[in-house]
Amino acid sequence: YIVFFDWDKSDITPEAATILDSAVTAYGNCDVVPIMLAGYTDRSGTEAYNMGLSARRNTSVRGYLTTHGIPDERITSQAFGEANPRVPTADGVRELQNRRVEITYGPGSGN
Repeated sequence: YIVFFDWDKSDITPEAATILDSAVTAYGNCDVVPIMLAGYTDRSGTEAYNMGLSARRNTSVRGYLTTHGIPDERITSQAFGEANPRVPTADGVRELQNRRVEITYGPGSGN
């Protein structure tokens, strides 16, 4: 699952909530498995700022998941900032596809 964020924001949009609801439902159909959140930003802003922003995005997703019944201790996260863009861009470019949190579960997630 991938949720996207507005520029310079970490709040959950209605579109992201719909995707997260699907992730919660899918998790409910699994045995107890680890979940990994990977937060990213686009290349606008400084690297240091973007590391913090990607961490705040992870925190928002974690909060949504835990308030919808997923145990917090099952969730790990890592902030990547500008690294690993879905769409390669020049520095300073705003790109929606790069402003995201990727959610993975199962064996190997969260390690």
